Amino acid sequence: MAIRRQRRSFPLVPFLVSLLAVAAYGRLISDGMPATPSSSVLASPLSSAAIRLNSSSPATAAVEECEQTYGFLPCTTTVFGNMFLVLTYGFLMFKAATFLSAGSELLLEIMGPGLVGGLLLPILGALPDALLVLVSGLSGTKETAQSQVLIGMGLLAGSTVFLLTLLWGTCVVVGKCDVGEDGVAIDSTDTKGFSLSGSGITTDVQTSYAARIMAISVIPFVIAQFPKMLYTHHGERLAILLALIASFSLVLAYCLYQVFQPWVQKRKLAYAKHKHVISGILQHAQKQALGRMLNDDGSPNENVIRKLFHKIDNDDSRNLSRAELHALIIGINFDEIDFDKNDAVDKIMDDFDTSGNDTVEEDEFVAGMKTWLNEAKQKVAASGAYSNKFVNDYHARTREEHDQLVDRSDEAVESVENPGWCIAKAVGYLILGATICAAFADPLVDAVHNFSNATHIPSFFVSFIGLPLATNSSEAVSAIIFASRKKQRTCSLTFSEVYGGVTMNNTLCLGVFLALIYFRELTWDFSSEVLVILLVCVIMGLFTSFRTSFPLWTCLVAYLLYPLTLAVVYVLDFVFGWS
Repeated sequence: MAIRRQRRSFPLVPFLVSLLAVAAYGRLISDGMPATPSSSVLASPLSSAAIRLNSSSPATAAVEECEQTYGFLPCTTTVFGNMFLVLTYGFLMFKAATFLSAGSELLLEIMGPGLVGGLLLPILGALPDALLVLVSGLSGTKETAQSQVLIGMGLLAGSTVFLLTLLWGTCVVVGKCDVGEDGVAIDSTDTKGFSLSGSGITTDVQTSYAARIMAISVIPFVIAQFPKMLYTHHGERLAILLALIASFSLVLAYCLYQVFQPWVQKRKLAYAKHKHVISGILQHAQKQALGRMLNDDGSPNENVIRKLFHKIDNDDSRNLSRAELHALIIGINFDEIDFDKNDAVDKIMDDFDTSGNDTVEEDEFVAGMKTWLNEAKQKVAASGAYSNKFVNDYHARTREEHDQLVDRSDEAVESVENPGWCIAKAVGYLILGATICAAFADPLVDAVHNFSNATHIPSFFVSFIGLPLATNSSEAVSAIIFASRKKQRTCSLTFSEVYGGVTMNNTLCLGVFLALIYFRELTWDFSSEVLVILLVCVIMGLFTSFRTSFPLWTCLVAYLLYPLTLAVVYVLDFVFGWS
């Protein structure tokens, strides 16, 4: 019979320094393999939490074995071999998330953001995490599932903590601006360096509403944990069932809120228009035969940028006025996309006019164009030399983003030329992404489990740190890019999406996990893990629900919460013997 999960002390500090610093010692004893008394001495004390030890003849030597997932995928018992498999399968899950995102965004072009953006996109965004949580305890015996389900809880807790600590703090750092006397960050003004109180970010009031929704989403955790809080085993399954119902009820309520209050999608639409103006100006420079905007190594071509400046500077005053920028925008064909030209000029001024004199000087223009080009490179993958096609690809990409986000009830745009092909392409992306998720979620969980056995590190800590980097990396990059714009509107969008991601983790992914616990009749034994989720969500929820300005020092609070959560789980489980 498998040994029930036991928690004992392990070297936490070296593990936090680097996973590569962990040295495996002893031999791995796989499930069901015989072991001599001496082999139990060689194995780490923590390995008892993940392997099965059986009595056998003293002459029998321990044997290392692993089981191939699906009977043909590779497996290994070594530390670096399993680390390679975790990285490989993690990358495949990252690509699956990318395909799901691309497919759902294409559907926006046909169906509009009200239904797709509010109902479908949040669920598809959480699909990779949900599948990983599901497969962590779906296969094998009940005892095996009870052991491996800790990986799902590690991913669930790790994703929430990662988004609200490391990512949240990084977005504050990259999006910081000077804080005025009224306590509000001044857009595009960053002259105070890393002043803890003199710089920071400001969001709008609606973003604080998203934070409140996130704080409310922890209710299912409280319901599931309620019997443990009363130190009783009575009513545990009823509590799990009630928490399961509450989780999916909150998912439905959150999606309906997004459908009927699509303010996040409308904000994205405004930002997509701004990016399309940027790409139109870059394409205009390309069409004027001024030269390639990027050098062969991908760096901005400063000579071409200066040529464009002098071409726009009609009066040779060596600075660009609002009138000259307005004339430039009017002269560019934006494919009949309707937007406020004066508002576009204001946004360009915000991006370029760092001196605040209401004109764009040549050096400011060069610096602003370099920033635009570097952002364009983040959106369009280029191989080899950066050709003229690069700018055209970026312009087409921004046009697609605008079409995908436009609300047809508020704005008239040209109809989709081939809706059938767009739907087929979107469905293809969704099927491909879902197939990759379904195919490689189980191998990734197995690789994490084997890595845990090989290093004698509890699987919770491996999945807590490693898996969120695979499933949330694309969202993290997107959030950081938006925050780096150093504007209130883009910071508001960034933090709204962070809170939305946490909300889906606390509702949809937790609902899948609770369904697994309930229908497989597993034991709810995650007191310390639930505590750290509640700790982070409540602290950050209260912190962000009733204020809109965050000085730079707040990022230190977020950063410190990450190691604190690991330390709390370690102390409660391995020192005080919780769970």
